[in-house]
Amino acid sequence: MKYFNGFSLQGEKKEFSSYLIESDYCVAGFSYGAQQALEYVYNSKVRIDRLILLSPAFFQTQKLSFIRTQLRYFEAGKEAYVKQFLSNAAYPSSTDLSDYLSLGTKEELEALLTYTWDKEKIKEILDRGTTIEVFLGKVDKIIDAQVAFDFFAPLTATYFIKDAGHLLIR
Repeated sequence: MKYFNGFSLQGEKKEFSSYLIESDYCVAGFSYGAQQALEYVYNSKVRIDRLILLSPAFFQTQKLSFIRTQLRYFEAGKEAYVKQFLSNAAYPSSTDLSDYLSLGTKEELEALLTYTWDKEKIKEILDRGTTIEVFLGKVDKIIDAQVAFDFFAPLTATYFIKDAGHLLIR
């Protein structure tokens, strides 16, 4: 399986073992990594049977002022920003993500915040025969999970996990 990490994370894949399928024909990604996973599958010429999007970073409905504010906070104090980000990602669990910390860049954060999920790309991937599954936590403090659910549900198999946050843990 090919896996794409979340923003400022590395090696967190094991936290999602119950959602993942170990197969040479599966691609998965968490949060920022979900964006990268979709792009990888869309641009790939090899066989991919399943795309698993774990808490896909979904900010396309946010105002430009929100994006500018996030980038400004990141520039003002990267370590503090990422520490708060990881705390929000872990909510409502008490999971410590510090073992997976890999300080991201401003460019990565900007790419994450400005990415636009494209329905036509999703449809094309589905038309190739690739199954897409989206997992969202209902009490996510990183994204508006309901807005993301409303976007993905008409297109893909989308699961809304009650009492789970961005890490999909309760």
